Parts: sequence; C-alpha cells; structure tokens
Amino acid sequence: MAACIAPFSPFSQAQAQAQSDVIKRGEYLARAGDCIACHTLPAGKTFGGGRPMETPFGTLYTPNISSDKDTGIGSWSADEFYTMMHTGKSRDGSLLYPAMPYTSYTKVSRADSDAIYAFLMSTPAVHQPNRPHELRFPFNKRQLLLGWRSLFFREGEYQPDPKQSAEWNRGAYLVEGLGHCSMCHTAINALGGNVSSKAFEGGLIPIQNWYAPSLTSNKEAGLGDWNIDEIVGLLHAGVSNKGAVYGPMAEVVYDSLQYLSEDDVHAMSVYLKALPARSGDKSAPPSQAVVEQKTSLSPLGKKIYDAQCAECHATQGQGKPPDFPPLANNQSIVMSSAVNPIRMVLNGGYPPGTFKNPKPYGMPPFAQSLSDVEVAAVVTYIRTAWGNHGAPVTVKEVNELRSAPLY
Repeated sequence: MAACIAPFSPFSQAQAQAQSDVIKRGEYLARAGDCIACHTLPAGKTFGGGRPMETPFGTLYTPNISSDKDTGIGSWSADEFYTMMHTGKSRDGSLLYPAMPYTSYTKVSRADSDAIYAFLMSTPAVHQPNRPHELRFPFNKRQLLLGWRSLFFREGEYQPDPKQSAEWNRGAYLVEGLGHCSMCHTAINALGGNVSSKAFEGGLIPIQNWYAPSLTSNKEAGLGDWNIDEIVGLLHAGVSNKGAVYGPMAEVVYDSLQYLSEDDVHAMSVYLKALPARSGDKSAPPSQAVVEQKTSLSPLGKKIYDAQCAECHATQGQGKPPDFPPLANNQSIVMSSAVNPIRMVLNGGYPPGTFKNPKPYGMPPFAQSLSDVEVAAVVTYIRTAWGNHGAPVTVKEVNELRSAPLY
C-alpha cells in the first residue's frame, strides 16, 4: 500500500510563522512590563505567582499567570485577558487590587495585549493554586475599590500626542503603560493612590522600604543634570557615570530593561528627559538643630569614611565611575529622604549583572560592623561633605531601617 503523504501547505507554514512572531513579540512586551518580577517567587517556577507583597493594608500574593488551565490563566480567552489589563477586572468581574498596575496597563494597545496573552499561553503550565490575600479589615472588602477607582483610575488606551515626535510617543507609551514607572516614582497618599499632581516626582515605596527618586527635570533630585546617554546607560546597563541602580530598580533592570532594544530605551530616555521640573529644586535652609547635629556627627563620619569608603569612592567623593559611583554632587545621596544611602551602608549590594555590565562591582554590607550611631555619622558626612546639601540623618532612622527586608 502506498504511503499517504499530506500535501505541503505554504499557508499553514505562514500561519505558524506569524504565530511564532506574535509570541516572540509578546515575550518582549512581557519583559517591558516586568511581569516576571511580581509573578515569580525567587527560585520559583516562572509565572507561578505566590510572591508576597507587603503593603500598609496587609499582604497581597500575586496570582499564577502561567498557562495552567486550573490554577493559572490557561482557560482565559484573549478577550478576557485584555479586559483585565484594560479595566482592572478579573474574568469573573471581581475588582483587582491596584498592586496590579492596571492604572498603567489600561494604556496598552489591544494588539500588544493579545501578543502578551499569546506568549503567556506558550509558557509551561505551573500547577500552583493561588494563595488568598491577607488584608486587614476593611481593606479586605473589594467593593471598597469602587471608591478608590473613582479617584485614581482612568480607563483608556494610550493616545499619541500629535505635537510630539514618534520617538517621544513611543517612550511615553512604554514609561506610562507597560513600564508603569509612575507606580513607584510618584508619591502615594493614605488611600494608596498616586498623587497625580506630583507625577514622577519620586516617593517612598512602602512595599520595599526604598525611595524611588524623581524622574522629572528637577536638578535637586531629578534628571535635570543628566544627558540622554547617561539615562540610557542607567536603564540599559544598570550603571552610568552619574550612578548605579540598587534595590528594587536593580531588579527592574535585570528582569526587564536590559532586554529592551536600544531604540526603545532611547525613546524612554527622551520622554523622561522631557518631563518638566515641578518642585523640589530648592531646599529650605538648614535649621540650627540640623547644623548642630551635622557638627556633632560629621567628625566621626569622616573618620569612618576615610577608613571604609575612600578606597572605592575616593577621598573627595568623586568615585571611580562607572564601577564605583560618585558620592559628591550625587542627587540620590542628597534627596530629602535618606532611606537609600542608609540602606546601602547597612545592606550593601550589587548593581544588576546585565549584557552591558556582566561583572558589576558591589558594595559590602556594614550592618554587622557599624553601630547605628556610626552608620548615622558616615551617612551624615556623605550627605553634607564636598558641597553636598543633604540633611543629617538620625540614629532612629538608621535603627528603623536595620530590620527592613532586603527586597
């Protein structure tokens, strides 16, 4: 009997290639949205969820978004996935807590949402039931989100600004949409909503106890003195001549931004550089109490700095960029919040290992070798020496951050 050979179908081959292209694009967009960071436990299975997010209202656990049909989103349709991204409502109509950045993801186009959906459907199924949230009353009542949404959520895809260039609009789409940068870099009020009047001006990240600096053109604590190449370097490599990323931002660069194209990172940088300065350019003159505290702590701080820090950051704080960032005239050092420099001295850390910086230089932790007084002294010295105009830090501030989680 002759073998039955199915006829070659160029149309089927073209369809398969088109689907493969969509999945590849979806993987890229999922990287841009940094989906893996929230929906994957450290050392856990990719997109299996279960990562705890501690908030002022209790602990949220991220859901499984793998292709598993029982515990993930494998039984969802593309329409249901887009509705979730666009409206912040699950397939059963329940309102999502805004730890899921749907206030930004609503700006994602339908085509991009469908591509991300196709990619997630192509990932290995992870059978891992979702863990229920542990929120205090009354925050465990989802119906209260109706009021929150009326105040802080505006549904709608991104609409290009015809007055701006295609590159600026691409950057705005990535920064305001998939990148959801405003979620961390905008102050949060008592209701857990971003203060729109202070968009991108920086704010404390309560989930992780780090301070996200301003992304506006403010010169006191923003990007006013940065050029485009320096912003691109920080976003793509994790280091630049102006500084390095640590803490939560290091994770963003590692999981997300290093995988983006040069064109997209440049577009994001163009958009960020164009954000107008709003506030914070001028700091108030130091009070007499602040001057006295600086005077009392700085001598000890200088002694510790010369012994522990000068070898890498140089005697006058000029650093050895890009491996060892400068501390003199470093905006992240002199911000009104001293959280980041305190945490760096206590916990140390590394910038992320990236394609452009595969072997980053790190900083050792000093939590075990320096007392609270000594940490306060050296951070105060760094924030006030070499022309820096930061305020002194207190022993109490150091002590409160000593037990903060690393991530």
